[in-house]
Formats: sequence, C-alpha cells, structure tokens
Amino acid sequence: MSFRAFVVDMQDEDFSAGVQSLDEGQLPAGDVTIDVQWSSVNYKDGLATLPKGRVVTQYPMVPGIDLAGRVRESADDRFSAGQEVLITGYDLGVAHFGGFAEVARVPGDWIVPLPGGLSAEEAMALGTAGFTAGLSVEALQAHGVTPESGPVLVTGATGGVGSTAVAILARLGYTVAASTGKADEHDYLRALGASEILSREEVSEESRRPLERERWAGAIDPVGGATTAYILRTLKRDGVNAVSGLTGGAGVNTTVMPFILRGASLVGVESVYCPMPRRSEIWRRLAGDWKPDALLDAIAVRTDLDGVAAAAAAILRGAVRGRTLVRLG
Repeated sequence: MSFRAFVVDMQDEDFSAGVQSLDEGQLPAGDVTIDVQWSSVNYKDGLATLPKGRVVTQYPMVPGIDLAGRVRESADDRFSAGQEVLITGYDLGVAHFGGFAEVARVPGDWIVPLPGGLSAEEAMALGTAGFTAGLSVEALQAHGVTPESGPVLVTGATGGVGSTAVAILARLGYTVAASTGKADEHDYLRALGASEILSREEVSEESRRPLERERWAGAIDPVGGATTAYILRTLKRDGVNAVSGLTGGAGVNTTVMPFILRGASLVGVESVYCPMPRRSEIWRRLAGDWKPDALLDAIAVRTDLDGVAAAAAAILRGAVRGRTLVRLG
C-alpha cells in the first residue's frame, strides 16, 4: 500500500524536500502502525527542511515531530486497532519517520493514548508547543507561583508555546503580560487572555544593572538570550523563569545577583524525552482544566501536505501566529 509523505533527502550535496509517494516497506521498524490524521508544524520541523538545519540525523527523513491518529495494527499489547493516540518528541521526525505522512510506524514506548476531552485535531493544536507550555506552567506551580503571586510574563507570545501558555495561564486565573515583536497582534493576544502587552524591544534591552524593578512573579520564556537576562533582572522575590527556547540566542548575559538577592529560579523545560508518567499527566491536564478556551478557533490554522513547505518557511522567518496544523486523514 502506498501513501503520501513530505520527505527531505540529502544525496551527496544535493538536498531535496517535497511530497512523495512511499510504500509501507519503506517505513522504519516499530511496534505500532498508525494512520495519521493530524500533525503540526514546529520550529524544529522548519529546520528539518533546510540542508544545514542540523536537526535531521539521517536521510531520507519524514519530518514532523508531532502526530495524532488511529492505530492500524499493533504488536504491543498496550495498544489496539482503532485506538486514538498521539506522539510528540523522542526521535520522531529527526531520526525516525515522523508525522508528515499518512502512515507512521513507531515504538510503542513513545505513544500516549489520546486522553478524553481532546480530539486528534485538538491534540495537534497543542502538540509539542502546547506540551512545552504545559510543562512550563507545571514548573511555575511547582515553585509556588500562584495567581495571587503577581503577574506572569510570557515571551514570544504569538508563537506556539507562547500563545498556548497565555491561554492556559489566563484560564487558570493568572494575570498575564505578553511580549511580542508584532505590533498588529495585540488584539490576538488580548483575546487569548493577556492583560498587558510589551514590545520585544522592552524585554530584550541590554542593561548594566544586575537588578531592576521587581515586576514578574514568574515567566514562561521560549525566547532565551537577552530576554532571559531581562526576566532575571525583573523577577519578584522568589520568582521563577521557565525557559524552553533560544530563538533570541543561546547566550545569557547576567549575574548571580537575581539568585542570591531575590531567590530567583531559572528552570529549564525539556519536552523531547520527558518520562512517560509525567508526560501522560501533562496531557491529562491539557485535556482537562488546562485546555485553552476555543483552542481550534483561537490558536490553530490548517494546511495539508502540499502546504508544509510554505508553513515551514513561514515559521523559520517568524511569520506564524499560533499553531499550524497539517491535515492527513
């Protein structure tokens, strides 16, 4: 049986990326075969479409670090034909054929049963970005940041992690400030629940001061770089920054002052190899009390396999708002 997939390949110095027809004999080894219904486009997927993106470890590769669909057949007794499932992270889409295909074959240990309260489409409107936002919210709560603690800043707020984080925090009753470099997206962020909008320049400005006025009880930061340094300087006492990205740079110019004088915490958020018990609990919360209001209407836009290349290029140049879903089934 043949199926369509978006494939990237590198033969010698010749790189290609586009939709191809594959057959099931070309699928990698795995315990469970899935008819993919939905996937989503993440920044890592955008990098996978570049010849020097440095995320794909072997070619040819089907990108797509997220997928949701129905089990077709399973050699793993934890899963049965017809069961709805989702996968994010692990080696999906970088070292193992991923979600930009109508059929996938994966190890059973990567699979999360789709929790009640989420459709496959909604699961991919969350995807790795929403899962990372959920882990970030968990980090704030684990360090005692409550709605009563004060405002929480979300950086890169129109991106996938940021949009979802704004919506989750607002749903939970937090006062949310959102930063963005897109002046025309303020109404979008306010609709998600942000009560204050900051410019990208304000939250990435360099300073010689090791500490500035206390503003934020916590922050969710998928940007990194100078923005992380700004957050650390402006956290309130015992404030927490959950950092998950580096679109603003990998280096952070800071001092120990926020940590030793205000008790600030810098918490790293890693989603790819999150242990399954914790992974399952985060997805349960995302399907329940953390589920953003109007998830599909507010955060998601849709494309298909033929639109993947354009969506990947858009996310790399920062032109995407929210989440881009890929319809496959």
